[in-house]
Amino acid sequence: MAEAFFRKYMPEGFEAISAGTKPSTLVNPIVLQAMKEIGIDIENQTPKHISQQIISESDKAINMGCMDKESCPALFMKDILDWQIPDPKGKSIEEVRKIRDQIKTQVMILIKSLEENV
Repeated sequence: MAEAFFRKYMPEGFEAISAGTKPSTLVNPIVLQAMKEIGIDIENQTPKHISQQIISESDKAINMGCMDKESCPALFMKDILDWQIPDPKGKSIEEVRKIRDQIKTQVMILIKSLEENV
């Protein structure tokens, strides 16, 4: 969701890549539904595994929150923001909508800070 919001609203010259330490094989269907409700189609997205290349090429990393301290991206990435947003896995559509809205708010705050520092 964060990647989709960033791609929709990002300033020119920025790129978003979403990846995880333990990604699913498919995008959560409840997440697809929640995003389609607001006009963002992420059906063709595929979850990606975080790689050393992604780590070394990133200027800023956003951590949604660590469910598993042993594989938490915050442990091995530079310049990381931790938003402490819950994983939508296993959540109801109502809960996923709240998570979606939290992510959008945080992405908009991030974009504003990036624009101020350009």
